[in-house]
Amino acid sequence: MTQPDAAAHQSQSEMMPAAGWKTTQVYAMAVVCLALGLALGYLFRGSQGKTATVPVANATTEASTQPEGMPAGHPMPTLEQMKKIADTKAEPLLTQLKADPKNASLLVQVGKIYQSTHQFKDAAVYYGKALEVNPKDVPTRTQMASCMYYDGDVDGAISQLQLALQDQPKDANSLFNLGMIKWQGKNDGPGAIAAWQKLLKTNPQLEESKKAQVQKLIAQAQAGQPATLN
Repeated sequence: MTQPDAAAHQSQSEMMPAAGWKTTQVYAMAVVCLALGLALGYLFRGSQGKTATVPVANATTEASTQPEGMPAGHPMPTLEQMKKIADTKAEPLLTQLKADPKNASLLVQVGKIYQSTHQFKDAAVYYGKALEVNPKDVPTRTQMASCMYYDGDVDGAISQLQLALQDQPKDANSLFNLGMIKWQGKNDGPGAIAAWQKLLKTNPQLEESKKAQVQKLIAQAQAGQPATLN
């Protein structure tokens, strides 16, 4: 999710979603957050196998705001154009879903398409339908929480992550995202720190570089600083 370097200097308050945002504001917030790798994704995917459904992994280089299918270097399309891209890519899967509406794998694939094109509300709907079939699918629930956050539903995102943690209390991705959303979306530094400290305590197998990233976020939250991982 590459963007000009200037985006990396956005303030913490500019990255906080809020209910009632206009779609252009949500779009801009998502671009900035994902460009920084600050929130919502699989920072710890490498430590948890290949269960992640959307590759936003390392918070720095693996993410890309460029929609799938767009040539590299092509100007970022508008939200309306991205919606058309998503609808076109999803059409064959939606046709399959008409015959098999409870196919969780297809539902997740459709959700991924809409998420990758910043259609977060639509993506959350399809992830939600997949979770109706497989309610204990923690990676999908974590992605649904990400979409809800980007769409401005901070409390809903937190609720989804709490549900994920009921099923997998040690899930590093859920704990990481819960901390980030509490910090960025609720201005709850102590809550964020608690989530990240639990992440470190319950996931001793994490790579040292990833532990260091979380420790850096904890220090920043303690100091009341904006989030950075670089």
